[in-house]
Amino acid sequence: MAILEVKNVGKRFGGLQALGDVNLNVEENSCHAIIGPNGAGKSTLLNCLVGKLIPDTGSVMFDGQSVLGRKPYEINQMGISRVFQTPEIFGDLTVMENMMIPCFAKRDGSFRMHALESIAHEKDIVGKAEHMLEEMKLIDKRDMHSASMSRGDKRRLEIAMCLAQDPRLLLLDEPTAGMARADTNNTIDLLKQIKEERDITIAIIEHDMHVVFSLAERITVLAQGTPLVEDTPDNIKGHPKVREAYLGETQAA
Repeated sequence: MAILEVKNVGKRFGGLQALGDVNLNVEENSCHAIIGPNGAGKSTLLNCLVGKLIPDTGSVMFDGQSVLGRKPYEINQMGISRVFQTPEIFGDLTVMENMMIPCFAKRDGSFRMHALESIAHEKDIVGKAEHMLEEMKLIDKRDMHSASMSRGDKRRLEIAMCLAQDPRLLLLDEPTAGMARADTNNTIDLLKQIKEERDITIAIIEHDMHVVFSLAERITVLAQGTPLVEDTPDNIKGHPKVREAYLGETQAA
């Protein structure tokens, strides 16, 4: 059963067609990768899914409900969380303070920065934040200012902040960008663990094929704003259309 259904989505920026007639189904509890060369429309598609852009044509349905016309925070409250290409955390706050913010927002539906000091004494918020940090193996860094963390740990914290909202769909925009190989492999292991332990669907945009083939069960390849092919990782690896899109190779006549 598809939890995310994209039908005939198109998006233009003036004379440029960024997306053209995109159809995509992401099955519930799967890990689905969206790949393609630079300029293929991957980020534009992702922004249409989270409300940062409104498609010119088509529909986007999440669990049977349209996301079109909803604000990003409303889509988040529906059960979709996004991990950005550059970790979106509060660098001037500690790791624990960062973690308490989504815990509070999940409970009360909103968050006010001036409330941070008062919620530090609320046992349920503190308890959930500590649990998430323990799960992400960040509890020993709870009092560190997050700006001082490694890129891998910043990503781990951002994922923890997303998971604190109990999403049903986690959207990952190049989650290993800029990471050393060791941090990349640690992130792969973390995402595998999350997938195994939680009732969650993951959709990932990623250039690193090591990451894609380590995680994805289905892969959609975009080229020039339209889906080129969708298949299993094994079938995608040697697909002639994929090789042509990435490498400029053409099939023999």
